[in-house]
Amino acid sequence: MKNIVIALAALVLFSCKNDAKKEQENQTYQEVNVYTHRHYEADQQLFQQFEEQTGIKVNVINASADELIQKMTLEGDKSPADVLITVDAGRLHRAKTAGLLQPVESKFLDSIIPSHFMDTDKNWFALTKRARVIAYAKDRVSPEDMSTYQALTEAKWKNKILVRSSSNIYNQSLLASIIAHQGEDDSKIWAEGVVKNMARSPKGNDRDQVKAVAAGEGDLAIVNTYYVGMLTNSENPEERKVAESVGIFFPNQETTGTHVNVSGAGVAKYAPNKENAIKFIEFLVTEESQKVFALSNYEYPVNPNVAISETLKNWGSFKEDTLNLSHLGENNKKAVILFDEASWK
Repeated sequence: MKNIVIALAALVLFSCKNDAKKEQENQTYQEVNVYTHRHYEADQQLFQQFEEQTGIKVNVINASADELIQKMTLEGDKSPADVLITVDAGRLHRAKTAGLLQPVESKFLDSIIPSHFMDTDKNWFALTKRARVIAYAKDRVSPEDMSTYQALTEAKWKNKILVRSSSNIYNQSLLASIIAHQGEDDSKIWAEGVVKNMARSPKGNDRDQVKAVAAGEGDLAIVNTYYVGMLTNSENPEERKVAESVGIFFPNQETTGTHVNVSGAGVAKYAPNKENAIKFIEFLVTEESQKVFALSNYEYPVNPNVAISETLKNWGSFKEDTLNLSHLGENNKKAVILFDEASWK
């Protein structure tokens, strides 16, 4: 009898350990590992909401885009990454060509995101949009004086254009889009023309270009919209004053439309939690999540059912370039070469 009791006790103990092991494995599965280049409070808010709604733990690794791509490359098939989030289609394409992402089939994503805002092979999907526009000095420039990106090469803009360096991915993608529309020869001429009209050697970020316009160092700046949105809504009164001094002009309204780029996400090639990764990306393009992006970061929602912020509404509606953003990555190397040939520092 004693032996039977001991055997039953051992069996119960084994069963409990087995159940605990299964519970642990299930707990491990209920997580998603996110490698992200974005660093906004809105993102952290959304990650927390995803956890609360799904019970899936979001583990976040923050670093620069290049650092994350290098990290995933070095980790290889042992990488714990489930999702890569970064800014600019050029970087997303770089991750794809490095073999770090995998195709995803999601009827939900297909139904929400316009086709030109996702990879042609569905390796990545846009989360937010930002237009690359011209910020101009209201007291020195009339909107009627502007028309296209190409017109920035005109002699009247001599010593008046402010823009960041050619090493910046936003500028590389803008030129990549021009290459896609006009070819390399015309694109090189454009880059050379802008260099001739620069007010100073490129330096600083987009916010610095707007501040330089306000300071009178130049009359026009090529910038992403959300930077101006942040200045407009800054807690710093001096930054708000800077934003008030500039107007926003959307180029190419009569031709290809204003260049639009994105922040986006893709499922890692070796994602240990693929299903959770897809659920996570789907969550980020729901109306609820897109409202957070739109209102907190002054980005344009990729979900067409979500309204833009009041700041963006004040700038008016505009025609977007519908070029598939995969071309930005495909033409990136050409853009870098043309910038170098044009002596765009």
